[in-house]
Amino acid sequence: MNRRSFLSGAALAGTGATLGSAQTASGLEPESKRRIEKATVAAMALQRRDWEQGILAQAMLEANDRERVILLTKGAIVQRENDGRLGVVVSGGPTDPAMGGEAYARAAAWTKDPQIQQAVQGMLDWIRNIAPRSSDGILYHVFEGPEMWSDGFNGAPPFLAAMGQYDEAFAQIEGFRKRLWNPEKKLLSHIWDEGKQQLKSADFWGGGNGWAAAGVARVVRQFPPERRKERERLAEFVREIVDGCLAHQRSDGLFHDVVDRPTTFVETNLAQMLAYAVYEGVAGGWLAKSYLARANGLRDAARKKMDEFGYVQGVCGAPNFDHSGISTEGQAFCIMMEAAGSKAGVTGE
Repeated sequence: MNRRSFLSGAALAGTGATLGSAQTASGLEPESKRRIEKATVAAMALQRRDWEQGILAQAMLEANDRERVILLTKGAIVQRENDGRLGVVVSGGPTDPAMGGEAYARAAAWTKDPQIQQAVQGMLDWIRNIAPRSSDGILYHVFEGPEMWSDGFNGAPPFLAAMGQYDEAFAQIEGFRKRLWNPEKKLLSHIWDEGKQQLKSADFWGGGNGWAAAGVARVVRQFPPERRKERERLAEFVREIVDGCLAHQRSDGLFHDVVDRPTTFVETNLAQMLAYAVYEGVAGGWLAKSYLARANGLRDAARKKMDEFGYVQGVCGAPNFDHSGISTEGQAFCIMMEAAGSKAGVTGE
């Protein structure tokens, strides 16, 4: 797709099936609304890197906070690279900037601001035509290595799907899955080394499995009805990840950082990520309502970790994500979980 056709297309104008089909929260349940407001204030105070800016923008989209989506989009453009990547501060990975792509594209559709439109097109051009990838076309998560990470499920694929690039979004998910999925454990390993053609980290990192469940859930909701077989395969993949993680849930409703390794620290964000994916699936009609009880339990466990300032404590903590702490992504998934719960019709404290 060239720049001219994109900028004049119905998708960017917000009238097409792609961007127009993204579901956002409305009529928030009071307790969810209160928690979203607290988590948002705390999140906006945190310093952010490219993927953190992006996932927070996505959280604002999920919560139907149009003003903050636009503000975060404009902020990402300030840190734009000449190659098209947005919000590049410190990280600068190939696909991390795409985490906010769906929200940035929605901001372009709402505002019809040429600067935002061109920035979104530039990032799409980067992902489609420039970003480094394997011989079979699967995007690398880091420039060095080269490597694919489980985090990548929530990077380029949801952005590509939001822009109507369904074939490419599906291909990326299948490529990551082929390399990282353990069908026996129903869990994803963290890092694949494409150069050595082997796993660099076989650990079943909770955060990576959560990124995948949430990211693929976002892709499912973007796929149109005529993509039924692909939607069903993706939905089943989300269900398998959820089941694989739930098999290792602790009695307090949370998980260990490496889900099958009790010697690793107890972590909060996976519970939020899985709850979000389940609520999205139930609201979208592609996951059985019987999962709601488990999602509510995950939400209850995570809610207990919010402190008086609105920070969700005990998530895989910034800046190096090797300890229990706080992070922008922990705040974002609190917001996304609460918004999705309201969308799924969950009420009460």
